Amino acid sequence: MLIFTAPSGAGKTTIVRHLLNTFDFLDFSISVTTRERRPHEIEGKDYFFRSVEEFQHLIKTEKLAEWEEVYEGRFYGTLKSEVDRIWQSGRHSVFDIDVKGAANLQLQYPSNCKSTFIKPPSIDILIERLTNRKTESADSLEKRIKKAKIELCYESVFHQVLINDDLSAALKNAEKIAQSFIFGENHQ
Repeated sequence: MLIFTAPSGAGKTTIVRHLLNTFDFLDFSISVTTRERRPHEIEGKDYFFRSVEEFQHLIKTEKLAEWEEVYEGRFYGTLKSEVDRIWQSGRHSVFDIDVKGAANLQLQYPSNCKSTFIKPPSIDILIERLTNRKTESADSLEKRIKKAKIELCYESVFHQVLINDDLSAALKNAEKIAQSFIFGENHQ
């Protein structure tokens, strides 16, 4: 499994989407969440959307490989069945996941994963990216920025760091990371 993690706004979703469009040996691990679905999102493609009660049942019945309450009352997790589905298809799973979830997933599958922390060039640029999205209320944006500042301290927990200061270079580097992990260090 390839795990890409970062604070919100660092570019992990853009990088993961690029890898999925570039390599047919990869498959996206769809997370489960309790957050509201955004208008453009599709159930079972972007996320599995569940109520807090349904999510808590998944925790109790040990159906999650990892989970985290990312924001108060907002849970995210990885279904064990999603990991199994991808592995049974003969493909490699790619995760676009928050920092704590990524660290927990790495602990669950230590010999089967490569984790990459995507780092923005600066906190100011990260804040600018989050603000320009215009997907958050002022309160929600403030919470994301506060959380991002904390998450930036976690980069040493992961196998490597990919700085996303130039998107085309970051995409090429992500391709190299995927190929070297799947096919070996010397793969061209």
